[in-house]
Parts: sequence; structure tokens; C-alpha cells
Amino acid sequence: MKRKLISSGSSFEENIGYSRAVVQDNWVFVSGTTGYDYNTMTISDDIVEQTEQCLVNIKNTLEKADAKLSDIVRVTYILPDVSLFEKCWPVLKKYFGDIKPAATMFSAGLADEKMKIEIQVTALKSKNT
Repeated sequence: MKRKLISSGSSFEENIGYSRAVVQDNWVFVSGTTGYDYNTMTISDDIVEQTEQCLVNIKNTLEKADAKLSDIVRVTYILPDVSLFEKCWPVLKKYFGDIKPAATMFSAGLADEKMKIEIQVTALKSKNT
């Protein structure tokens, strides 16, 4: 199968040189996604709102790849401030509570000080997708 590149239109993708997602065969690799609203290129100061927007962005990206949230098999959370992670849990449970992908969380600096969380996922499209 031919490789498909997906862009969100974020200036970060163009300036750095990466794709929002790469689709290869039935696999979808979604780059680290932050809480920016790509329509307005704004970001909330609230980590819970950023987490929600991250997952909306990921959902939209998966749809462009003919995949869905339930296809996610792996998720990685990156936070500059680990003490804020627990605040994200209700949003994460809302999206992943039934899916229960393999998950890892670690702390690292992000590209912009406004970013409080970055989420990366890998999905394996089901045959029913």
C-alpha cells in the first residue's frame, strides 16, 4: 500500500518538516499533538481544555486516515509538569476508557511554553473501518 501523509495545516508541520500523521498499510502513526485549535491557532491556558483539544485534533486526524479512536493501540502522553497529569484523567477516561490502549506518560519540555500536554498515538485500522 502506498504511504499517505496527513497534515493539519499547523505551521509547526511546515516549519519543522513533519506530517500530522503517516498512514502505512493499516497502521496510522499520529505525531505528538498539542491542544492548539488549528482553526484559530490559539491554545487555552487550561491543561484540561488542552487535553480535550488534543483528542479532538487526534480524532479529526484519524478520520482523515479512515480510522477511528477505537483503532488506537498505543498512546504516549508528554507533560512538562507531571503534577498536572491527574487533572487530565477524566478527559482521558472519556476518550480511552473503553479502548484501553497501551500507554506511557513522561515529562519533557515541549516546543512552546504555552503547551501543557502533547499526545501521540498509533492506531491499527480494523477491517471494519
